Amino acid sequence: MATGFPAATGDVLSAAMFNGLVSYQISTQSGATYTFASTDQYQVLVIASNASTKTFSIPTDVTYAFPNGTAITVLNSGAGALTINAVTSGTTTVTSAGATSASPTVAQYKAAVCIKTATNAWTVVGAVA
Repeated sequence: MATGFPAATGDVLSAAMFNGLVSYQISTQSGATYTFASTDQYQVLVIASNASTKTFSIPTDVTYAFPNGTAITVLNSGAGALTINAVTSGTTTVTSAGATSASPTVAQYKAAVCIKTATNAWTVVGAVA
């Protein structure tokens, strides 16, 4: 996460905070499954490096309530397809390409962004199928 984020009203943007905005921190996930954590928001690139099929899951707000507008950027560098879904599909809705309750996939060397649009609602945009 970029240093000092999220910031609050009245905070002064320091040089370290400003410089942190120009690059991503890297979070490489090599397992077959991964559930997003609070450290994956704000200027973090979550890389799926497993050569097999893998799944990244979005937790419910009960587990961690990401703020609305949160964007989590993912890159699939592994050979197998990366599927993005909800930990609890009946509670958290993931949409993509206009489909409801989708589980979008990201091919090798493609990227996508998971954007929280409301309570327990996420939209995945980018190079998804």
